[in-house]
Amino acid sequence: MRSKKMILNFFVLLFLAVTSSAYAEDGVTQNEIVIGMSNALSGPAAGLGTQLKAGATAYFDKVNAAGGVNGRKIKLISYDDGYEPEQTAAMTRKLIEQDKVFALFGYVGTPTSAAAIPFATKMNVPYIAPFTGAEALRNPVQKLVFNVRASYFDETEGMVEHLTKDLGIKKIGVFIQDDGYGNAGKAGVSRALNKMGLALTGEGKYTRNTTDVDAGLAAIKAANPEAVIMVGTYKACAEFVKKAKASGFNPKFLNLSFVGTSNFIKEAGSAGEGVYITQVMPSPFDDATAIVKQYQAVMKKADKKAEFDFTSLEGYVDAAVLVEALTKAGSNLTRATFLGTFETLNIDLGGLKVAYSPTDHQGSKSIFYTVVKNGKAASISKF
Repeated sequence: MRSKKMILNFFVLLFLAVTSSAYAEDGVTQNEIVIGMSNALSGPAAGLGTQLKAGATAYFDKVNAAGGVNGRKIKLISYDDGYEPEQTAAMTRKLIEQDKVFALFGYVGTPTSAAAIPFATKMNVPYIAPFTGAEALRNPVQKLVFNVRASYFDETEGMVEHLTKDLGIKKIGVFIQDDGYGNAGKAGVSRALNKMGLALTGEGKYTRNTTDVDAGLAAIKAANPEAVIMVGTYKACAEFVKKAKASGFNPKFLNLSFVGTSNFIKEAGSAGEGVYITQVMPSPFDDATAIVKQYQAVMKKADKKAEFDFTSLEGYVDAAVLVEALTKAGSNLTRATFLGTFETLNIDLGGLKVAYSPTDHQGSKSIFYTVVKNGKAASISKF
């Protein structure tokens, strides 16, 4: 009798060991996948993190309501880093060490990503869909980093091409945030100009999380460019345009997608009219695209007062890409199977194609163009 009991106990222990090992990966249980997010939910860049999170959350809620991913619900743990790298580093450590997340997702910014990625890499935690187009996250390819959006090089090359070919403009300056983000955008502009045998005409800077643009504006005005490409967040860029136009300085103004289109338009007011903004997502107002039509319906269901926005659409698309990779990785989910699946992902989300390979971790290279007209971002095909 005793031997039978011992044998029974052995098999019970064996069963428990096998069962627990199936969910031994951090952030994965029988019923749940835990994803971590740290981004700007307060401060001068709060609109970016808030909108990105809103779009992603709406998509995750939709998936969870339908039963989740291979029977597991997605749990999103979100922290506010105020768009400050030191806070990002602290929140990342908390997400990995305390919350035991499976992957990091939806971070906002270049300097913040630079603070998070080293620890994520050390702990072998995937870093998915950061809201930045910095080349450092794309080249060379990093095993754990998968970008959805097009790069700043893609955006700035498109800007320079349209300015020179459509408008005949050759004198192009930059107004940049004085950090890794600003430098990444400036590098893209310089690269595009160099291809055409041109050089920068003036450079102005401002400090991250401030609207102190006076010195930068003075430096740009002294160079007198015909166009200024702004590489900053919405409050600072809006302040720059307002003060420039009030002083009689009125070149063509352009913004990268990171600016946060709807927030920039609100902050700039009438001074925003005529400002060009490159986008990495199709128009969130045009439901001719299937993914946009779905986004609009889901956002309205989540919040009847929800305002459509390029940033929340990007969060929605980012979440859709993440879920596709989780689904295709199968029920025996590990970081290894997840990463391997991501490197072969090739999907059409309904008018927006996203594809990866072992040598290319940027899913989309699509660029769209808008201009602020009557207080809205109007789609255009040329400048």
